[in-house]
Amino acid sequence: DELHIFSPMTTILVTGSDGQLGSELRSMASGYGGYEFIFTDIAEMDISNPSSVMEMVSKSRPSWLINCASYTAVDKAEEKPAAAFAVNAAGPANIASALKGTDCHLIHISTDYVFPGNGNVPYTESDEPNPATVYGKSKLEGEVNVLTHMKTLIIRTSWLYSAYGSNFVKTILRLLEEGRNPKVVFDQTGSPTYAAGLAATILHIISGVIRNRFPFVPGIYHYSDEGVCSWFDIASEIALAVNREGSVTPCLSSEYLQKAPRPSYSVLDKKKIRETYNIIIPHWRRNLTLCLNSIIRPV
Repeated sequence: DELHIFSPMTTILVTGSDGQLGSELRSMASGYGGYEFIFTDIAEMDISNPSSVMEMVSKSRPSWLINCASYTAVDKAEEKPAAAFAVNAAGPANIASALKGTDCHLIHISTDYVFPGNGNVPYTESDEPNPATVYGKSKLEGEVNVLTHMKTLIIRTSWLYSAYGSNFVKTILRLLEEGRNPKVVFDQTGSPTYAAGLAATILHIISGVIRNRFPFVPGIYHYSDEGVCSWFDIASEIALAVNREGSVTPCLSSEYLQKAPRPSYSVLDKKKIRETYNIIIPHWRRNLTLCLNSIIRPV
């Protein structure tokens, strides 16, 4: 892989770096020479604590801040809304406040859950958000809060998975390897996002802006893998990869009792990010294969 050389010591501060996306960014950082990456998680910088954020920002003086920190327990958020809003809404407000008056570019990660999830046409950035869950409401408030900082780019993503942390792909893989036959919903349609692909896209945007390949265009963008599928489709593909074809059974969402409703349709339209930042997005099947290979046959 080409070693990327940048202008002297551009500092990139990453929050939530122990999560899926943060972990992928951390694993890619070594390929980006001339960058100083500062990886933080709650122990080093608690985004829900204004003084913790202010202290880290004034100490590191980043040129870029990638906010991956998020409260993502969708069902738990229904019971503990204060916890979700502290991280997903107040946290981004604290970051925007700490960056006030600086030239720092902020890349903030949001979610398909800001939409009601009851449509049948891919959501564009100009569609009206109307979240149906506490999690979605807290993330939408976070978007509003970060946009008070002029140099902010929001990336809404969906169905994130990776070789790191706990996620749907790893759960299905584990169940199949244990010889179980999971029942998986087939009436929720969307697009998965391989966190490594999103991490590569974020670094592509940063490096492209620094090298004047394209301008930094603030605003809201959508990103997920190409193609459309159900959770059942993904699980079936995993079963095929581990020679357990036919061991996944489709079922309806109504067969699962969950506190927070899941979007029945949350496909994101990605035309804007593709065209603005010259990005080629792989199909979800290709990315799923890459991820499974990295889990089953670690490099």
